[in-house]
Amino acid sequence: MGGLVHRNFDKPDETRPFEAGTGRLDLFNTEGGAVGRAVFEPGWRWSLHIKPLAGTDSCRSAHTGYIVSGRMKIVMDDGESGDLGPGDFIQIAPGHDAWVLGDEPCVALDWTGYSDYAKPADG
Repeated sequence: MGGLVHRNFDKPDETRPFEAGTGRLDLFNTEGGAVGRAVFEPGWRWSLHIKPLAGTDSCRSAHTGYIVSGRMKIVMDDGESGDLGPGDFIQIAPGHDAWVLGDEPCVALDWTGYSDYAKPADG
């Protein structure tokens, strides 16, 4: 690998669509691990649009990332919750639900939790 890696999310290594056309994950596979940009459309909710793919009761991915635009609600399995918006850095432990707030897509970058995100459990 050279000293500079320059990629554009408009040309990802892989794109994983969410159920019912509610968004997508654009993914780069790097030497340091997967890095992704997710676009969550208004009306998207993890428990409705990713749970059928994941086959788990709540999201089991740990996320470290950044909210580029839009808003999202996160509710942990223990009831702790928070509203996220543009400019917010996030660290989210496994065991949560999430949904888009408002009528604007939520765009998030994540460098720890997307390698298996929105990948069918049998695939």
